[in-house]
Amino acid sequence: MIRPLRVALTATLTLALTVPAGAATAAPPAHTAPAGSPAGLPAGVDRAGALRLAADTWRSMVAMTDPGTGLPADNIDGDLAPGSRSRYTSPTNVGSYIWSAVAARELKLIGERELVRRVETALDSLARLDRHADSGMFFNWYDPATLELLHTWPVDGTPVHPFASSVDNAWLAAALMVVHNALPQLRRKSDPLLDAMDFGFYYDPQARGADVPVGLMRGGFWVEPPPGCSLPGNYRGRGPDVHYTCHTYGALNSETRMISYVAIARAQVPPAHYFGPWRTFPDTCDWSWQEMKPVGGWREYAGVPVFEGAYRYRGLQFVPSWGGDMFEVFMPDMFVPEVRWGPQSWGRNHPVYVRGQIAHGLDDAKYGHWGFSPASDPAGGYREYGVDAMGLDGPGYTSDQERTSVDHGFAGCPDRPAQPEPVTYGDGVVTPHAVVLALPYAPAAAQAELAKLRREFDVYGPGGFYDSVAVRSGTVAKRYLALDQGMVLGALGNLLGDDVLRRQFTPGGAERLLRPVMRVEEFSVPPRQ
Repeated sequence: MIRPLRVALTATLTLALTVPAGAATAAPPAHTAPAGSPAGLPAGVDRAGALRLAADTWRSMVAMTDPGTGLPADNIDGDLAPGSRSRYTSPTNVGSYIWSAVAARELKLIGERELVRRVETALDSLARLDRHADSGMFFNWYDPATLELLHTWPVDGTPVHPFASSVDNAWLAAALMVVHNALPQLRRKSDPLLDAMDFGFYYDPQARGADVPVGLMRGGFWVEPPPGCSLPGNYRGRGPDVHYTCHTYGALNSETRMISYVAIARAQVPPAHYFGPWRTFPDTCDWSWQEMKPVGGWREYAGVPVFEGAYRYRGLQFVPSWGGDMFEVFMPDMFVPEVRWGPQSWGRNHPVYVRGQIAHGLDDAKYGHWGFSPASDPAGGYREYGVDAMGLDGPGYTSDQERTSVDHGFAGCPDRPAQPEPVTYGDGVVTPHAVVLALPYAPAAAQAELAKLRREFDVYGPGGFYDSVAVRSGTVAKRYLALDQGMVLGALGNLLGDDVLRRQFTPGGAERLLRPVMRVEEFSVPPRQ
């Protein structure tokens, strides 16, 4: 069953806890130019093979899509049988399908007429979905065949409390921004949906405290009080109060920064909000719950105090993600040219982060494979996977089924002594979408890993790579997820299609409002490692 962990992923994956509470590995040189740059493909990438993967991946997206409504299911079985489509979908899934169709057109997998037909059908269905009228936001779960808002989970009949997730809506908004530029003939249908979406509805200007001039984004809201924690309020003062999540998103290096990117580009929050989320949390004992004690110091940008912290792992220094996984780091990079716009921040961090994932899989855990990110659990359901040492979260996402974790302690704080390193790791779970996301930054290593996965496991089907494989037992999750397949197609569309998603997302507000704040920051990441 996927739903509980998928809900947790969208609602609390990079929970912004905003209250205090060895030798370098040998790795192939990182390619630091963004994919699709004028220099062409990174050395080591087989264009013909990448195109075949894109074509097969697109086949899975088509199979997931209801022919009547044009909306994709959340997932489908590995044989692509129509009857195995899930009976639920989300705004992220719909966005994934739309941007995948734009990438497919760019790669000549479909023609212009088919692209327009598919996107137009999806837009017509989006317009029919129940939304939160005052914010224009979509709720998390709908039936892709009937377009009904789900109040009962179709798998087991449990209640569903409609929730408007900020990050899920951000992915859909990103897709609509791409449509605006890539398909101007459909603006009459896409723009009203996008223009109604006000991300200021999620923006808590006091989340960092009264002495910090910018705030943070809430995880989302319910219209009716849900079970468990919620906070009544209305940041826009428009319409009745909603019931916000009790957490805000406070980790910058997370997929949730896409909310900030969209909101800044749409002029719905101040550009300086970019500096609100933490790079790491501070290095004092008040913050000793985080994974390890960071290195770095304070700087100020646009009047906002920023702790420029970094972690160290296997001789590498980097800004961590929340869980130590790949999609948090590289999914927003599919739309915003982070390496080019932030040369002293993301331009340094992205290649090193990939090297850390490789080091964990090959040198630390010794799986012989790498690429860790939330994906289908080969034992059933859905789970988060990552490199524990590369994430802010103290408990961390682990790379194996046994949940082997590390605790580096927090130097100088008596309640956090370091624990012994694991002697061995268990059945590591690798997901191909994580490896594809790494192609621009470690092309030879990623190409080799994809080939090795196909050579050693039954991991490739009619819709491209299955979702994950436990590499010691050889157990494969023979399923396709719209989110993960959308990352594969988005990454390949940029790699092979001259940065198609970035080209179509950034004109206008992103270029004018987001780029200036990104270009001034310097992470505590050495320029050469």
